[in-house]
Parts: sequence; C-alpha cells; structure tokens
Amino acid sequence: MTDRDHGPAIDPKLPPGLPSGEGTVVTVGTFDGVHRGHWAVLQEIRERARTRGLRSVLVTFHPHPLRIVRPEAAPRLLTTPDEKKEVLAESGLDYAVFLSFSRALSRYSPDRFVREILMDRLSVRELVIGYDHGFGRGRSGDADTLRAIGAREGFAVDVVRPVFAGDDAISSTRIRAAIARADLAMATAGLGRPYSVRGLVVRGDGRGRQLGFPTANLGGVSPDKALPPPGVYAVRGSVRSGVHDGALHLGPRPTFPGASPSIELHLIDFEGDLYGEEVRVDFMERIREIRPFASVQALVDQMRVDVSRARRILAGATPPPARGSSGPG
Repeated sequence: MTDRDHGPAIDPKLPPGLPSGEGTVVTVGTFDGVHRGHWAVLQEIRERARTRGLRSVLVTFHPHPLRIVRPEAAPRLLTTPDEKKEVLAESGLDYAVFLSFSRALSRYSPDRFVREILMDRLSVRELVIGYDHGFGRGRSGDADTLRAIGAREGFAVDVVRPVFAGDDAISSTRIRAAIARADLAMATAGLGRPYSVRGLVVRGDGRGRQLGFPTANLGGVSPDKALPPPGVYAVRGSVRSGVHDGALHLGPRPTFPGASPSIELHLIDFEGDLYGEEVRVDFMERIREIRPFASVQALVDQMRVDVSRARRILAGATPPPARGSSGPG
C-alpha cells in the first residue's frame, strides 16, 4: 500500500481564487497566538512574494494538532480561529489557508504533505519556516528534511531566525506559561499586543448593577481558550461604540454562596446596553486575587478600590493601536 492510498485529507480546491499554476511563497504552522516570532515569518513571505511577483500563503491548522494526536497534551489556545483570522487580516498576506487537522492528515509524511498540498495545490516556489518548525508524521519534517525535498523538487527553503523578548526566544509555549501566572507584561512583549479574549454579552443576575457597578457578563468563550488565573484585572473593552477602560472579574464569586463562576466586565464611565454584543477584552494588568468578603458592603468598598486602581493603571498604559495597523511590533 502506498502513502497515497489513504486519500486526500483536505478539499482539493483550497485555497479558492488562486489561479491555477500561479506560484506562491508559503509558510506552514499552527501559528497559535500569531506572536512576534510568527509575525517575522509572515512578513518574510510577504516581502519575498512581492519581490518575485508571487502570492504569499500561510497554511495553518485547526484544531491544534496535539488535540488529534495527543489529546492529553493539547494546550489551551492563545487564539481561537476567529481571533487568529482577525490578527492575520492585518498581515498583508494574499491567502490564509485553514486546514482541518485530522487523523488522516497526521499520517502524511513530509514528502506527501509537500507534494499533495504545497506543490499540487499551492504551486509552492519558496517555503519559509520558523527556526523550530516541524510537520508531517511525528513532526519529522524539519528544516533539513524540507531542504532536501526542496532541492529535489525545485523550490527554495529558508528558515527565519528566532525573535527574542529579553533573553528568551518568543514561543507560544512561553506565552501560555506567562498567561497562566498572570504575567501579562511578558505575554504582551511576546505577542506584540495585549492578550485578549472574546465573549458575547449575555443576561446575568443583575447583581453588579444593584451594587452600583453594572457589568457585562461574557458568555460563549471557547473552552479551549487559555485564560489567566482567577482574579480582578484592569482591562480595555472593545465594543461597537469604541474602546473603553474597564475592570474585569474572572472566576468564582465566593461572597455569594451558590453563585457560578463568571467573566464580568465593568466599563468605566460607560452608559449603554451591551446585551447580545460581542466584546473583545484586552488584559492589561492583574489587580488582585479573588477572595470572599464578610459582607456585601465590604465587597462594594473593594470594588471602588479596584476601579480606582484600574483607572490609574490604564491612564499610564500605552493606548491601543488603531484598527488596520501593521500588526505586532
């Protein structure tokens, strides 16, 4: 039985709109977070494609490959597919191809992946990869393997050097670890933008408004999304009317027995109804941990302190970049 006998794992028409036979400069990877190291690769393929009159193409995957091959080791995502698309919209690439990662695709050898996807479907002329890249069965397609395939098949392979934040090379793994310990400054340095989460405003119990701090209750957050530890955070909330400073409660509500954990956003000095609206929250700094209070009044007093501190933090924070900016710096 040959490698081809398992059949194709992806739609042979991908990507739509690419003229038959038109050459491309391609990069391949999970690109979770689309961090500054990823951004260096994307800008490299964009520039190479522009110089040679080719098309720039990112091939990425969902779900995360580990979700299929080693579910117990699969990480929480820095960027859901929709979040990844939002960041990539500012990359200037011609195409972003999202492949559905499956058991069948995980069994592709590097040769088969290159032949059937990069060559037959994307007409690759140059392949650019990150310094720690690997793909194909068991991640066996490293830089040396790909250079050998490229030399045989007639396309160039190049490796982009790592990008550093301080003394460490930026990676999705390091950023996840920073978020897990609420080191948002380190996460921002790696991403080139604040770490964010999206949610849909749903009906809550109205308790925040009763306490004098109306909140938008965020639902619909993907269970695969990486979140910082429970706590109160200084944040910025992006809603239809613009970007607003705020304070966010993330986690349990121990002052109210039986209350479910929640994600509650208070936009400072905001008036309006956000019900049904999608909100993006940018995490700026952790204010404190979650703790129970002896009385509702003690909680209200603490909320005043939290909001006051959020004001001070955000007053000194870098303003958010304008939409349509060039992406991570």
